Amino acid sequence: MKKVSWPYFDPEFDKLSERIYGPPCRVCIDNESLEDCTVVKVDSVNKQGLLLEVLQILTDMNLTICKSYISSDVRWFMDVFHVKDEHGNKITDDNVINYIQQAIGTTRLNSPKNSLRSANAYTGKPSSEPENPGEHTAIEMTGTDRPGLFSEISAALADLGCNIVEAHAWSHNARLACVAYISDQSAETPIAADSHRIASIEDRLTTVLRASTSTAETSRASNQLWNEAKSSAAATSTNVERRLHQLMLSVRDFDAAARTLPFGLDGGGEGLGKRRQPHDEGINMKKRRCRVRIESCEEKGYWIVSVECKDRSRLMFDTVCTLTDMHYLIFHASLSSTDGFAFQEYFIRHVDGKALTTEREKERIVKCLEAAIERRVCEGIRLELWAENRVGLLSDITRVLRENGLAVVRADVATQGEKAVNAFYVRDISGNEVDMETVESMKKQISPIVLQVITTSTTDDKSKSRTYVSLGDKLKSQFERFSHNFVTIK
Repeated sequence: MKKVSWPYFDPEFDKLSERIYGPPCRVCIDNESLEDCTVVKVDSVNKQGLLLEVLQILTDMNLTICKSYISSDVRWFMDVFHVKDEHGNKITDDNVINYIQQAIGTTRLNSPKNSLRSANAYTGKPSSEPENPGEHTAIEMTGTDRPGLFSEISAALADLGCNIVEAHAWSHNARLACVAYISDQSAETPIAADSHRIASIEDRLTTVLRASTSTAETSRASNQLWNEAKSSAAATSTNVERRLHQLMLSVRDFDAAARTLPFGLDGGGEGLGKRRQPHDEGINMKKRRCRVRIESCEEKGYWIVSVECKDRSRLMFDTVCTLTDMHYLIFHASLSSTDGFAFQEYFIRHVDGKALTTEREKERIVKCLEAAIERRVCEGIRLELWAENRVGLLSDITRVLRENGLAVVRADVATQGEKAVNAFYVRDISGNEVDMETVESMKKQISPIVLQVITTSTTDDKSKSRTYVSLGDKLKSQFERFSHNFVTIK
């Protein structure tokens, strides 16, 4: 018998990459370099969607990103975030610091167990999967919005004996997207296991949505409800807020026939032409609350997307989420905030390695980014309510809101043990300012439910002159000096 020889493989070969490049992911948290914020540095082997996963971790912890620099090309991902906590201070809690390091360090595994679902999205605190995920069924709904629609959905679920464990809803450009987690009223058994029960829920909610939704949109909403109700795994493996962005994108809230742009947002056509700096003369920032511009970086095959708007929490997550879900790769990026305004810049290509090729494609990006920024911005007031949880509670609360002429434009509902914690952004249906006497009257109607009112300011900030150096300008002028190893994908 002939002797069989096999090629020799050094057992240390698999570790060679780590020896050359270091560990697959390094997370460094620095509280010494800057006086007013904490610096989070991430060096990692690159993978598609990594930036969004890191941003998801930071935003789920309600951290404000003041400044950021991102660079990733082909193999390696390097990122720096300047962050503050919800009170505007450095991160000093060792438990929080350790959590950030561990959470970011495991993103490269890309496992559903490492995906964070915000069970209490409006507080921004990190949350884990439901204690009994098999007992919760995820339902997704989209359709044409109208005053009282969220209340009707809540009432329909209550009539069907469904306990709403958690729900999140966004309304924008006459479109509604809602993600709800429900359980059975009596046995708290998985509703998804009962096909007849699922069919009845589907029929009832489809009827509610059909009242103001076209046939095509109703069909689309119905299919989403049916597919997601079969299993909660699809929704729990994706961040709820990202899923809401995806649902809004699917019903084209960015392309409404008559778009009502709050805060005087631009339409986007100007973004396809000459690039203008924020300090250019003639720009009235009180009127231009959001500007999206796109230009070519031909020497490296990138397209540069610049966004300037009023700063707010989770802004970078919203824009990166939208670009990612539109199948664009972000190779370099920067974010800075000055005097309440944010400037973001992204160097992008399509996932197939191609740059933008048509004006229509560029215009679509502009519209989608504007919509992503608008979705989370709510005028009016914020109502926070605490009560003992029970079936029908959400239906009762939203019915009182509707009867008092208040429309829900955004909702975050969660349960904490036996308590229900609800947050609603509401506006007057007639378009006037919310009458605080009406709110005081509501407090008596819903007693003993505890209600807290938070007024959201919509007053224009005075435009202040400020200067900045664009990342695009830096890269264009010094590309060959520090990017000699970049590979252009063609």
